[in-house]
Amino acid sequence: MSVDALDVTFAALADPTRRAILARLKVGEATVTELAAPFDMTQPAISKHLKVLERAGLISRGRDRQRRPCRLETAALKEATDWLEGYRSFWADRYDNLDTLLSELKEEDTRHE
Repeated sequence: MSVDALDVTFAALADPTRRAILARLKVGEATVTELAAPFDMTQPAISKHLKVLERAGLISRGRDRQRRPCRLETAALKEATDWLEGYRSFWADRYDNLDTLLSELKEEDTRHE
């Protein structure tokens, strides 16, 4: 994933309303009206959030007769998760090293007592 794509993905995820929309879409597709229902904002405001999510590749919009359902798209989330995974591994290694050091220090203290 390019740095620009990551920037767009993380910028989209930075907003709590957009994260709530993604959480709702995890359950299944929904229309703009359905997505707007739990929020105290206008449909145009929700549509702006949806455009940000769509540009980031996190959702797609389809057409089903009169309905225009939104769907969760997982590829961008997977790429962001994969990028974050490298840092999780880094910190896990650091904690393992710290555990080893603390065990060695504890053994040393035990020997000196």
